[in-house]
Amino acid sequence: MKLGFGLYRHMLNEQHYKFAKQCGATHLVVHMVDYFGNEDNDKSNANQPIGSKAGWGKAGKGELWSLEELLEIKASIKKHGLEWYAIENFDPAMWHDILLDGPKKEEQMDLVKEQIRIVGKAGIPVFGYNFSLAGVAGRVEKAFARGGAVSVGMEGSEDETPIPNGMVWNMIYDENAPQGTIPIISHDELWLRLQYFLKNIIPVAEESGVKMAAHPDDPPMPFIRNTPRLVYQPYMYQRLIDTYPSESNQLEFCLGTIAEMTEGDIYEATDKYSMQNKIAYIHFRNIKGKVPNYKEVFIDEGDIEMFRILDILKKNHFEGVLIPDHTPQMSCEGSWYAGMAYAMGYMKAAINKLEI
Repeated sequence: MKLGFGLYRHMLNEQHYKFAKQCGATHLVVHMVDYFGNEDNDKSNANQPIGSKAGWGKAGKGELWSLEELLEIKASIKKHGLEWYAIENFDPAMWHDILLDGPKKEEQMDLVKEQIRIVGKAGIPVFGYNFSLAGVAGRVEKAFARGGAVSVGMEGSEDETPIPNGMVWNMIYDENAPQGTIPIISHDELWLRLQYFLKNIIPVAEESGVKMAAHPDDPPMPFIRNTPRLVYQPYMYQRLIDTYPSESNQLEFCLGTIAEMTEGDIYEATDKYSMQNKIAYIHFRNIKGKVPNYKEVFIDEGDIEMFRILDILKKNHFEGVLIPDHTPQMSCEGSWYAGMAYAMGYMKAAINKLEI
């Protein structure tokens, strides 16, 4: 097992590379999309984006991340003694019509394929994604964690606000879209769209030496913002894997999200999917409760027995990366840094104990 660290786009700099290394990380998971275009999302605090019903902000320009750009970032990461393990998420402006089954989906599929080829050429082994129309939405931010630390969660209600035209995956890709909202579709229709996606991209990923890693729906509700969700119970991951059997069709295994699900068992799910060697990397975080009433908490105070998870992973010879994708904010200057350092220290000690 490897200890990793996740960085947002605006954090790709020497300060944050050094911080990750000082926390004991050896690998990085990088978000190339900038989620912080909404004024509700504070880059200076570096906490996970929350936004509002207006979304996280503007998507990118739908342009490829070039090989030159990725290699330049990779060299900077390498200079600080770290390895670039994964990119997390496509630019919504690059694949909105793949998600929405729109008129540009074939054109965008060509872009997505080329992006995967470029990532493979750059020697980045994993590409995480979340096949979702609403994305990460419907949560609130409050003092949910120990000692009144601020984190996120749900408080008993589903967000039924329709998604406006020009928005997908919680980001605006077309500010001039016509008035109205995206069409309501069924779960079956969303699965058909995923099948089309996997049929096209997995062969390219295989040729490029890239593992595609699917994130479960966060929050794991059947519907968010009047749109269906794909993976909101643990067993649904198996359907995704079986849709296109391949070493390149893998999972971005988010412990917190899976524990929030109303069915199944987090330990059985971890055992099942790690035994199949289908977990590319893990979001190693803790929660209390189930949807629609849950809260994100410190890594050592939630419902998940984190050492038990590590024992299962060791038994099944998991060799991927674990990252604390986010954590409660501590009441001090540099609240994000303190929270992440706390989580990383716990994880470092736990992994060391496991390997003794």
